Amino acid sequence: MAELAQNTADISMIPAEEKLISPWKENWQSFYTNKLAVIGLGIVIFFIIIAIIAPWIAPYSYKDVVLVDRMQAPSSKHWFGTDDFGRDIFSRVLYGARISLWVGFFSVLGSVVVGTFLGIVAGYYGRWVDTIISRIFDIMLAFPSILLAIAVVSVLGPSLQNALIAIAVINIPNFGRLIRSKVLSVKQEEYIMAARAVGMKDARILLRHILPNSVSPVIVQATLAIATAIIEAAALGFLGLGAQPPMPEWGKMLADSRNYITQAPWTLFFPGMAIMLTVLGFNLMGDGLRDVLDPKMKQ
Repeated sequence: MAELAQNTADISMIPAEEKLISPWKENWQSFYTNKLAVIGLGIVIFFIIIAIIAPWIAPYSYKDVVLVDRMQAPSSKHWFGTDDFGRDIFSRVLYGARISLWVGFFSVLGSVVVGTFLGIVAGYYGRWVDTIISRIFDIMLAFPSILLAIAVVSVLGPSLQNALIAIAVINIPNFGRLIRSKVLSVKQEEYIMAARAVGMKDARILLRHILPNSVSPVIVQATLAIATAIIEAAALGFLGLGAQPPMPEWGKMLADSRNYITQAPWTLFFPGMAIMLTVLGFNLMGDGLRDVLDPKMKQ
């Protein structure tokens, strides 16, 4: 009794803010201590804001052609200079943020939804279902991702929407295999077996128990996949298979300017820098989320 009273007294002496800390607050505190992750988050937020307010801060329309102003160097009139059609590069880079982020977010969203569904089904039911889905994933992963994306766009036709679909398709196996491996371990937990024993339906088990306990690595992978999707969209645009003129997609801007690398290097520098900074921001933020959400990374 004396020991119990002493333990109770010790607990009562703990400050209230240290007794109950919500998981969200704890994760944010861990994330906030990672300075690189905070920098990455700041970069991502900056480009999201730029994409939202681009029509209000761009000094010119992204499709205005002024041939008398072609190939002008950066100046007070054109901060990033002009391209071979006299279009303002600063305005086109601002509008390009909309396109790149749109492709990155929604292609990854499609990959997450489809890949998570297939991975959960394969991991939970196993047997022939798992075999079929896993073999499909293996076949898709046997091809280099960019070549598979080129093949999909070639079949569907070159356009921004078809590039988005292609990027979503090639990333499905990554999320599917990730969630499958997590489900294989989670479904062996005692609370899952107890749920089955009391007659809980599979759909309820999957939605209420397995999915919430398997989604953490998917969040981290999705953040990193957005950066990859932006690069893949730029690659398809560079090859002429993504956004079509006059849309100011960063990869397409690089392709249109590659013949002027010595004559007008600013036409490549600023779109390339935008791609680099955006990808860097998502990578830094993704690494920070991995450190917070992955139990193996915690001290």
